[in-house]
Amino acid sequence: MNYESFPPFQGEANYHSRECPNKLTVNGEATIQASPNQAIITLGVITENKDPILAQQQNATAMAKILTGLGKLGIPDDQIKTKEYRMDPQYEYLDGKEIFKNYKVHHMIEILTKNIDRVGNIVDTSIKNGANSVSNIRFSLSNHDMYYHQALELAFQNAKQKALALAKAANITLQQIPETIEEIPTGLLPVLYQTSFVAKAASTQIQPGELEIKASVKVIYTFH
Repeated sequence: MNYESFPPFQGEANYHSRECPNKLTVNGEATIQASPNQAIITLGVITENKDPILAQQQNATAMAKILTGLGKLGIPDDQIKTKEYRMDPQYEYLDGKEIFKNYKVHHMIEILTKNIDRVGNIVDTSIKNGANSVSNIRFSLSNHDMYYHQALELAFQNAKQKALALAKAANITLQQIPETIEEIPTGLLPVLYQTSFVAKAASTQIQPGELEIKASVKVIYTFH
């Protein structure tokens, strides 16, 4: 786990303003880097046929093989769930006319694994067993809150350091206990590994890298 250095000053200072007399407002930010310990893989089968029943049967057969292959890898059923299932008629346009082409069945599943090293193997196994669509791989932390709380603490310390520096420069004395501390939402999201398709002949190598957990706070001090 690596800690990034604090960003440059981004605080706001209001000295003896009419709206906020004797108040100093600063923003604090911090980022923690951590290695992900779980991944969600979204993949599935797309089949097309003029006969809707055959399109469904072909899709179901391929999906059954994929699930069997995942079972052999030791992935339990409760870590696999259907993400999307639909069947749509497909049309093409010829001389300005809409002509029926076939039916397309789209069946996608989500696979949760807490063994990052197996992500590539899961993708390869699924493709060998009939998967022809791999939409994305999302890396995340099962203990995300723990890291986020650490980032919040660092963000507050960053804000406090800014306030002390500004107070020293302005020759004012801060009250040690802030008047308010406000958490600023950062819109945290898991890292997304985008992929449209993985070739059957290749051994898929997935490098998750590091996740960034960011926190931001706004702190208001009073001073005299």
